Amino acid sequence: MLDKWTGRWVAPALNRLAGGLGERGVTPAQLTLGGFAAGMLALPLLAGQMYGLALVAIIINRLCDGLDGALARHLQRQSDAGGFLDIALDFVFYAAVVLGFALAVPERNALPAALLLFAFVGTGSSFLAFAIAATRHGLERPRFEHKAFYYLDGLTEGTETILAFVVFCLWPEEFALLATLFAVACLVTTATRVAGGYRALLAAERSSSDRQEG
Repeated sequence: MLDKWTGRWVAPALNRLAGGLGERGVTPAQLTLGGFAAGMLALPLLAGQMYGLALVAIIINRLCDGLDGALARHLQRQSDAGGFLDIALDFVFYAAVVLGFALAVPERNALPAALLLFAFVGTGSSFLAFAIAATRHGLERPRFEHKAFYYLDGLTEGTETILAFVVFCLWPEEFALLATLFAVACLVTTATRVAGGYRALLAAERSSSDRQEG
């Protein structure tokens, strides 16, 4: 929900940083993989209840996630392969953070973490399934022109997920409640994406059928 606004705020800074990295020979894939490696450190750090260090790892991951796309655009190397790698590793990272909190205090966090992972499956599957179908029908991405794939927006997107992870790390003792609330928001996103995606694709199919008949 907030991505369309936060993207405008952070884009100029990311573009400047990307320009400097490009001059030093850094590639988008290196940023994607390096950010993923840093982000995965959050899993053992969270399991060990080192929440401050885990937050640093999460922030580095998210910074690299923004920079790899900016660098690809700067170098004019945007590709489906890079977009696929970026999105696939993002979902692995998201799940790893939730697992880390579950391992930190299993008796308190395991069930809320399982609920949040369940909700993530819904948001992720609706995201990717619609992206595949949208590509097949040639749908454009008017609201997310810098994303690798066109997808439906919703209540919980990248910005909201980052904020949730930051809040989890700052108040880890409240993870059970916070994760449950965020899971509910993710389930609302899943429901709206499924309904909206179905309507959008149905309209695209009807439009295609009308053109063929005409």
